[in-house]
Amino acid sequence: MDKNNRYIQLLKHQIAKYKKEKRFIEYKSNYQDATKLGRYISALSNGACLENEEYAYLYFGVEDETLEVRGTTFDSSKVKAKGNQLLEIFLRQYITPKIDFIINEFFYDNTKRIVVFVIPAAKDEPTCFMNVPYIRVDSSVTDMRPYSDWMRTIYNSRTDWSKVIVEEASINDLDENAIKKARFGFAERYPDVAEELASWDDKTFLDKAKITIDGKITRTAILLLGKEESSHFLNHISQIVWKLDAEQQAGEIFSLPFLTSIDKVLGKIRNYRYKIYPSNSLIPAEIWKYDTRTILEALNNCIAHQDYRENARIIVTESNDNLTFTNHGSFFDGQYEDYIQGKKTPENYRNPFLARAMVNLKMIDTQGYGIHNMFVSQRKRYLPMPDYDLSEEGKVILKIPGNVINQNYSQLLINNSDIDLATVVLLDKIQKRVAINDDAIAMLRKKKLIEGRKNNLTISKHIAQIIDKKAEYTKNKGLNDDYYKQLVLKSLQDHNSMSRKDINELLMNKLPDVLSDEQKYRKIGNLLSSLRKTNTIKIGKKRNWILVKI
Repeated sequence: MDKNNRYIQLLKHQIAKYKKEKRFIEYKSNYQDATKLGRYISALSNGACLENEEYAYLYFGVEDETLEVRGTTFDSSKVKAKGNQLLEIFLRQYITPKIDFIINEFFYDNTKRIVVFVIPAAKDEPTCFMNVPYIRVDSSVTDMRPYSDWMRTIYNSRTDWSKVIVEEASINDLDENAIKKARFGFAERYPDVAEELASWDDKTFLDKAKITIDGKITRTAILLLGKEESSHFLNHISQIVWKLDAEQQAGEIFSLPFLTSIDKVLGKIRNYRYKIYPSNSLIPAEIWKYDTRTILEALNNCIAHQDYRENARIIVTESNDNLTFTNHGSFFDGQYEDYIQGKKTPENYRNPFLARAMVNLKMIDTQGYGIHNMFVSQRKRYLPMPDYDLSEEGKVILKIPGNVINQNYSQLLINNSDIDLATVVLLDKIQKRVAINDDAIAMLRKKKLIEGRKNNLTISKHIAQIIDKKAEYTKNKGLNDDYYKQLVLKSLQDHNSMSRKDINELLMNKLPDVLSDEQKYRKIGNLLSSLRKTNTIKIGKKRNWILVKI
């Protein structure tokens, strides 16, 4: 169902069901002014929270008394607010805390243009406009602060999105094949009840698996098992996007039921075996580019931990060398580093009902081993560790490398299977040029695994000898400064004078590969300064370097 039809059906449903405005639904025949609109958004967001609704809706083009759909000329992209500021920018500036409201337009009966503001419910604290929280009381929008009970309710409003019952839905809105797969997963998780499971009807099974509640359909049931056309019950986009971003460009969108869509996403990812050759053997280590379990773990974690109130897709991007998984939300309990060793068990979940159901269907575990297993899998296959990027507020981005970055790192793991996971993670940071703390550096130095200055660490001579990479070690570590100085002096003797550009060309490709171009440039400058201070060279005419004649 396309967006236009989805909103038409939603509007028809709301008019037929409620037959009037509600604290989370407002109808306006046309736009009035920016300040009133800001207050309405605040009031509707707070009203949706009090009514246990995920979103509020503000329609332009519908009469508020008769609910007659007439259409509107209102165009938010053209309206200016105070100070000639665009309306949407004005609203987002003064509505706090930040809520990601969406402005959409659609055509009712193909001719009547309707504009709808889809407004997330307040959560944890009231939504304010110009620092004032508003609420609808009868037909008026008013300051909510005098209504202490409502304020308290919103401050204590954290609810489990995934546990909410969808009253309009029935078991007929669930996909039969998805239910069959759910039964199979449940039997694998609980083999002791496999025989009894065969005698349960679907209603009994779904309750036992904690997917439904007393036969009532939950958002979890729709999300995991719902037919594609049942997504409108969630008022959520409910999609997983796979994108190929390589020499070829491709993409596909997968909708409900997520329980079967994950297999379709997995089938799109290009996976194959390739060889890594140990330094002490002619027999290669043959590994898969990606571990299937790791892909499913990452994808199922996106589903379990997505903040569905953000109405966003889960995105899987495949490039030549890695897979990237993006979902909206954040680490709900601790930091990802807490889970690498597999010793931390999470105490809270964003979607606890959904997480429990996914555990019962053997999609995830709740013991905190998921991230740990992904790191162990990469280590066993001698590949770089997973990377979590939490720099973008409200998003979790996980990158799974599918190729070798530093051959030395991979060969080190092949030849030293006893290196513990914590050390492997630190060495992975070294190969990726990621800073580590002083205690970690000291530990790696003590084990003779690294050397070099803090901002220019590399594998140590000891390890280079073990993995038979002595030449590469020397290239990375570099030569003695006297060697570079003698090159400069010999060249000046041959050519009488040299520009800084000439000296750069002489030394750049001889300096260690681990240095960036900027670091190499500074290194050359330091060498020239050292020679100048010893009165060996000086700057002559035309700003060229020349030898000091004694």
